[in-house]
Amino acid sequence: MANSQRPPKRARTRPQAAFLPLFLWALFAALVLPAATTIPAALAVGWDDPDAPKSEIPSRVVPHSGEQIRLSFAPLVKAATPAVVNIYTSKVVAQQQLSPLFSDPFFRRFFGKDFPFPGPRRERIQNSLGSGVVVSGDGLVVTSHHIIKDSDQIKVVLADNREFRAEVISRDTRTDLAVLRIDDGDQAFASLPLGDSDELEVGDLVLAIGNPFGVGQTVTSGIVSALARTTGGISDYQFFIQTDAAINPGNSGGALVDMKGRLVGINTAIFSKSGGSHGIGFAIPVNMVKAVIRGAKSGGPIVRPWLGAAGQEVTSDIATSLGLSRPTGVLVNAVRENSPAQRAGILVSDVIISLDGKDVDNLDSLRFRLATLSVEGSAVFGIIRRGKTLELTLPLEAPPEEPPRNVTTLAGAHPLNGAEVGNLSPAFNTELGLDELAEGVFVLSLQRGSPAHRFNSQPGDIILRVTDVKVESVAHLRELLNAPTSYWKISVQREGKVLTQEFRQ
Repeated sequence: MANSQRPPKRARTRPQAAFLPLFLWALFAALVLPAATTIPAALAVGWDDPDAPKSEIPSRVVPHSGEQIRLSFAPLVKAATPAVVNIYTSKVVAQQQLSPLFSDPFFRRFFGKDFPFPGPRRERIQNSLGSGVVVSGDGLVVTSHHIIKDSDQIKVVLADNREFRAEVISRDTRTDLAVLRIDDGDQAFASLPLGDSDELEVGDLVLAIGNPFGVGQTVTSGIVSALARTTGGISDYQFFIQTDAAINPGNSGGALVDMKGRLVGINTAIFSKSGGSHGIGFAIPVNMVKAVIRGAKSGGPIVRPWLGAAGQEVTSDIATSLGLSRPTGVLVNAVRENSPAQRAGILVSDVIISLDGKDVDNLDSLRFRLATLSVEGSAVFGIIRRGKTLELTLPLEAPPEEPPRNVTTLAGAHPLNGAEVGNLSPAFNTELGLDELAEGVFVLSLQRGSPAHRFNSQPGDIILRVTDVKVESVAHLRELLNAPTSYWKISVQREGKVLTQEFRQ
């Protein structure tokens, strides 16, 4: 009899299990998808609603589609690059050739590094390169001053490879800017329109155009990383646009361009430990460039208005003591007699918070804002005085040379024999890069080997007193030094400190 086996039981299926995923998906679609696919109203305006009023369309939007991400800067680059030029400079440098004996470190240490070692002098040509921007059709070119400094010959090469000899029209070492002129007869040059650097916002797209490492015209893109950035050692006016657009050696003097094809800055420096770009570049705002161009077109030296007041930044402690909601502005701590500040009614303890409607956050921003103005008309200062906000009108005037500088080389049997000195004044202080309220007699230079040189006087010293008598002027200093005596006690201000030395004959 055959062995009969029972067939295995078939697994029972639960009809409700097949519908469970469909039920959950329907629930997700009903509750979650509508919220997830809804574009915020602030972003939807101008994107999905072509009939939205133009006034409601944002001027700055984030790319939201593949089509927008594939957009190109090429049309903007084609319009801007013809106005960006390469600059090549050369100068003759004389070098003294020393024999191996005089080059020996022991020999030089024995005689001193300043000893005039004999040897033939040979000349060589030193070359440098940079970039520039044509800012007007008649051939005005703006570049960095450090590129053309001390150059014997300057050559400007356009994007179409045409070459021109350039003439220096204006130099402004305080901003590290220079204005050149090139000429092609009656033919106009391609130029970049000037924008407004005060319209920039952190996050705006920008292009940097220049000639890095001499490889040729190069375009890099990035964003505005910061505004009103201060960094030492570049110029007297520390107020820069920071960008992560790649800037390298050779880019100095080149253009920083916004998305409307306007010049918004002149590339000037990078922060780098290796010499290459690390994504931290600095550009001089075009509003400062405009002031330099105005001075160049006038044919004279660049003259900026002066304030006639000194101040300090408002710290948290100062803000608390003055009842301010936050630390901002400049606290006035000195006002010069008969200065524009005094005539405007600015008083000690006032807090300057704005200039012509632009915020003043610190001393650097105050100096920058004032330096962008021309010497004519007036400016409106916003100040806080005893908790109240006031507006005062300041006349924009050139700094006066009062007293006259009276530059003199001192002579006689005294410790400052051989020192070239001059009277400080608002105008002279501006030329020297000093505080405009500085007073006294300034040491400009020293004759090598003179008593002043041997007794450790230094250029930059401000002579304050001679034998406890306050020095009023160069004439007064000469009178004090040449008085019949064999003892002098001279006090000078050096790097913010007062130093006193005694001398006996």
